[in-house]
Amino acid sequence: MEQYQVLPGPEAFLPPSAASMGITLPDPGEAHIEGRIVDEEEAYEYAARKLLGAKVPTIFPGPLVLWKWNEKAAKKAKAIRELAEAMPARLIPMADYRPKYPKIIAELEINPNHPNLTIWHNKIDVCIFIGVHCHQANLALKIIRGGTDCYTIAMCAQAGHEDACMSFRDISLEKIHKLTATVNKLKKEGVKSQAEPFTQFKMSRQGRIEG
Repeated sequence: MEQYQVLPGPEAFLPPSAASMGITLPDPGEAHIEGRIVDEEEAYEYAARKLLGAKVPTIFPGPLVLWKWNEKAAKKAKAIRELAEAMPARLIPMADYRPKYPKIIAELEINPNHPNLTIWHNKIDVCIFIGVHCHQANLALKIIRGGTDCYTIAMCAQAGHEDACMSFRDISLEKIHKLTATVNKLKKEGVKSQAEPFTQFKMSRQGRIEG
């Protein structure tokens, strides 16, 4: 049987769990690229090239880095902004896990129960999940793989995510800085960012989008 690959979709209305297809999580010092276990050093450059080659690279920070619940979170949040500026990339938060009805504001946030709406609306082709609780990241990553063609990168503080196209584990402040340094190194070597210009949206007090 041919080895299953965790590739961008759209795969299916109900895509299979990558773990059920034989995809395993990396050990410390490793990462996975589309289900293939690699040395973490190889993954940094692969991820940086994916991000620089994207038209709409986007970082989805979750509550673990959005809220200043300790000094480590605050330092990670600053490092994530530096990474976004290096690419450059959009920052769209996943601030709240509760389903939003009748609709989410896809310009401003991503919701784990409806991540495809934000991907479609913003035409996102490569994204990073970071600071999202694992159970919510697993849900959203599966929905994205099932219904969109977005390439997903998960930077996980725990063991990683099989359902992302590529995944790092044990993410620390130093590892975020290392990905930023890799992006900057490639740019100095002549790899140009393909990111399209974008408008920063903000919410008015009346709940309208301004931008």
